[in-house]
Amino acid sequence: MGIDSHHHFWRVARGDYGWLTADSFPVLYRDYLPGDLAPLLKQCGIDKTILVQGAQTIAETEFLLEIADATAFVAGVVGWVDFEAANAAEDIARLARRKKLVSLRPMLQDLEDDAWILRPGIAPAIEALRKSGLRFDALVFPRHLPHLIHFLERHADLAAVIDHGAKPYIARGEIEPWATQMRHIAKMTDATCKLSGLATEAGDNWSAEKLKPYVDVLLDAFGASRLMWGSDWPVLNLAGDYVRWFGAAEELTAPLSAGERERIFGGTAADFYGVG
Repeated sequence: MGIDSHHHFWRVARGDYGWLTADSFPVLYRDYLPGDLAPLLKQCGIDKTILVQGAQTIAETEFLLEIADATAFVAGVVGWVDFEAANAAEDIARLARRKKLVSLRPMLQDLEDDAWILRPGIAPAIEALRKSGLRFDALVFPRHLPHLIHFLERHADLAAVIDHGAKPYIARGEIEPWATQMRHIAKMTDATCKLSGLATEAGDNWSAEKLKPYVDVLLDAFGASRLMWGSDWPVLNLAGDYVRWFGAAEELTAPLSAGERERIFGGTAADFYGVG
């Protein structure tokens, strides 16, 4: 079963995303909904998807859950809750009763405090996450990795995945200290990682060759059993398109065995999110 472990939907009129404007992102400034994605999934042989939040509101998470309930190919939703709110545990428990909610994602990349993930005040939310059987998606930049390492070591029993390979600075040609830190995380924790978002980080002139050193680090560090492919569509459209990125990912993983490729393009996500 092919699984896209990371994509988004939105309806512009809802006003969920303050960053999404016609002037700043004309390619993205329109509705992106199941009917737009379905033909691309068919073309690439993808059977199921994981729909990921993009706004720091429970209202958007509930909107995505409604879409998921009505869309057969959406196997799970990664939502959002304010981990610092006094009622965070109650919100998590309530949302966890929705069948397709599989994970929560605080948008760490947008927070002013790079060490936010280590704040004592979020401990009740993390405990509620664990009790509810939900996973944790970490949306970070390389600058967050030292703090994420401590968090993952502190919460060794929390199922966690690093989105977009921690967004390495591919456009700038920087691979360290990102590579060393990702290898450390892979060795010292049980975290998994998404092979997604790399084309966007590389910029308009990306190619499989340009991505290869970064993909090779992730393959070597995490192995196929802890890597899952994701499109990051439609954000991906800023630097390419669904079919092109899928083809590049197939090219970059071609030296692997058939079983390893099956893990990356479906098996790892199925096991991690419990949607097999």
